[in-house]
Amino acid sequence: MPFERPGEDREASAGFALIEALVALAVAAVSLAAIGLLMAGNIRGSGRIEQHLGLVATLRAVETGLPDRASLSTGTLTGEMHDQTWSVDIAPFPGDFVNPRAAQFWTPQIMVVKVLSPSGAVLRLETIRLGRRTGER
Repeated sequence: MPFERPGEDREASAGFALIEALVALAVAAVSLAAIGLLMAGNIRGSGRIEQHLGLVATLRAVETGLPDRASLSTGTLTGEMHDQTWSVDIAPFPGDFVNPRAAQFWTPQIMVVKVLSPSGAVLRLETIRLGRRTGER
């Protein structure tokens, strides 16, 4: 036989009160909302990472497919690859510190590679490459 305190009504203390159930429900709702926000942030972040990796892969493929430096000339090259548009701008390097007598056949060129995804994200790479001096072959 269980121990009962004198004057205690068993039925009055049995179960949860309505306010306790509402508090427990509110705590559960806040916890689920926080978990949902965290999951949504993770999904957006992984989508951005996937998009960036696609841009990097296209940029690498474009840079690898460029002509060799002997036939690389100033101008703009454009194209499309993996549903992404790309452009390569090649111009003489804007520096007056290059010794013209040191490079008889080769001259530095600035090369800007841009890749644009359908969503509008842009990846840009600027580099310097040696190109054949104009008029030399």
